[in-house]
Amino acid sequence: MKFTLQHTCKDCNARAGLIDTDHGPIETPIFMPVGTVGSVKGVHMHELRDDIKAQIILGNTYHLYLRPGMNIIEQAGGLHRFNGWEKPILTDSGGFQVFSLSGIRKLKEEGVTFRSHIDGSKHLFTPENVVDIQRTIGSDIMMALDECAPGTSDRAYTRRSLDLTKRWLERGWKHYKSTQPRYGHYQSYFPIVQGCTYPDLRREAALHAAELGADGYAIGGLAVGEPAEVMYDMIDVVNEVLPTDRPRYLMGVGTPANILEAIDRGVDMMDCVMPTRNGRNGMIFTPEGTMNMRNLKWADDFSPLWADGPSIVDRVYTKAYVRHLFVANELLAMQIASIHNLAFYLWLVGEARKHIIAGDFHTWKTEMVEKLSRRL
Repeated sequence: MKFTLQHTCKDCNARAGLIDTDHGPIETPIFMPVGTVGSVKGVHMHELRDDIKAQIILGNTYHLYLRPGMNIIEQAGGLHRFNGWEKPILTDSGGFQVFSLSGIRKLKEEGVTFRSHIDGSKHLFTPENVVDIQRTIGSDIMMALDECAPGTSDRAYTRRSLDLTKRWLERGWKHYKSTQPRYGHYQSYFPIVQGCTYPDLRREAALHAAELGADGYAIGGLAVGEPAEVMYDMIDVVNEVLPTDRPRYLMGVGTPANILEAIDRGVDMMDCVMPTRNGRNGMIFTPEGTMNMRNLKWADDFSPLWADGPSIVDRVYTKAYVRHLFVANELLAMQIASIHNLAFYLWLVGEARKHIIAGDFHTWKTEMVEKLSRRL
C-alpha cells in the first residue's frame, strides 16, 4: 500500500491524498460504508460501486468469524470473492464489538474471551489469531486488536487498558510481519491509538504506534460517550504525533458535521453506520440539514428527495413518496434512504476534497457545518 499526500490546507490541517492498494486507488479524504457481515445493509454491490461511488467498504472480523465462519470464507477465496466486491476492503479487528459485549467477555493478558451473541458459544481473540482471521478474510487493510475503553473511563482504568493495548499491538505487529497474505494481494496492518480522553495518554499511544512504521494509523475509542469538542481535541493531540506521510483513520465517526470537523483536523478516512442505520429509521441527510421522513410536513411535498443529488434515488423519488413508504413500513423506504445517505456522505467527502485542492476548505467547511446541523 502506498499513500501519496497531494494537497494540504494553508489555514487548517485538512489533506487530500491517494491510497494505492492492490484492489484499486482510494482518493482521500474518504468515507467508508460499513458492511459488517460482508454486506452494507439493504444495498447491492453494484449500487455501492456505480451509484453511491464507494471506493472502499468495511467488514468486521468478529461478525465474519462467527458467521459464516473462516472455513466458508477461505473456501470462497476470501471476502472479495465471497461478496463480489472488487475494490478495497478494510476489516475492524472486532475489538469494539467485543467491548460492546461487556457482560459476556473477559479480558486477560492472552487476549479476550467472549461468548457469541448468536449461540452463546465461547471464543478467544488474541492479537495473533485476529491477524490470522483477517489474513483469511483477505482485507486490504487489517486492524490491530485493542481494548476500546468507554469514553467515561477513569484515568486508572484507561492506564491499564492502554498498557494492555500497547502490549497486544506489539504482539500483533510481530505476528503480522511473520505471516503472509493468503490470496496474493498485499495487506496493510494499522495500529489503533487509544487513550480515552486523556491527552497525555493519547500522545503516548500515538508515539508508541508511530514507532512501528506502519502503512497507516487508526484513532479509536472516540464517539463512545464523550462530548464532540473533547473528541476533536483528542484528534488534534493524536494528529500532532502521527506521521504526516501515512493515512489517518478515525474509527466510527460520525455525523456529517463530525466528518467535516475531522477532515479539518487532518483525518483521511472515516466510517460509521449512521447513514444506513439512521436512514432505516427515516432520517435523511442533505446539504441543507436533516429531514425526518415520517413527519407530516413531507406528505404533500412532491419535489425530488434531492434535486441535484448524485444518486438516482435522489432524482426519481419525491419526498411525499418516500414518506408514504416509511409510514407504510415498506422495505423500499429503508433501501432508498440508505442509498441516498451513503451517496450523500460520499458526495460530502468528495466536495471536501475539491475544496482542499482549491484552497478554500476551511471557509467552506464552516458554512457547511452550520447548515448540516439544521433540522428541516
